[in-house]
Amino acid sequence: MSELETLTKEIAQCTNCHLNKGRTNVVPGEGPENAEIMFIGEAPGFHEDQQGRPFVGAAGRFLDELLESIGLTREQVYITNVIKCRPPGNRDPLPEEIEACRPFLDRQIELIKPKMIVTLGRFSMARAFPNARISHIHGQPRKINGIVYYPMYHPAAALHQPSLRRTVEEDMRRIPELLAQADQMEESAPPAAAEQLSLF
Repeated sequence: MSELETLTKEIAQCTNCHLNKGRTNVVPGEGPENAEIMFIGEAPGFHEDQQGRPFVGAAGRFLDELLESIGLTREQVYITNVIKCRPPGNRDPLPEEIEACRPFLDRQIELIKPKMIVTLGRFSMARAFPNARISHIHGQPRKINGIVYYPMYHPAAALHQPSLRRTVEEDMRRIPELLAQADQMEESAPPAAAEQLSLF
């Protein structure tokens, strides 16, 4: 069993926060261990909780379309969330829930070693862009510790606000070009730990 598979099993048995009491299934994430691109969403929703897989509802179908628009399938990328259990009523993740799941996400990144992490929504964005507003920085990459972080609106946001759909599609179309330039991109200073904790 690979280290990533071992980690996935560990996540499935997690009781580090109270969310384990209300879940149907844990949603650890899925995709190849050598994925160049990792997509990090916010939290599982109803359908994800039922199936134990990330992005399988309406937002997931839109993500599949977006991937197709740049010649990729979800089998070629790694998809996960900041937290691995569904919050009640799909509310936003709480800071202590994010903190409880943080070591799992850190280890997923460590094991997969993606060239690029696409953050979907503000909770995953806060990891590399603390205290920023997604409306100001979406589509603007930043390289930290050898990984290009690329903030995008969450696909669900475009479903709720159709005016965002074109923005999301345009940001997605830049991914192949940014991936090709990843090695040449200049490093940014990593955000201070105190800043990260404030949002993530």
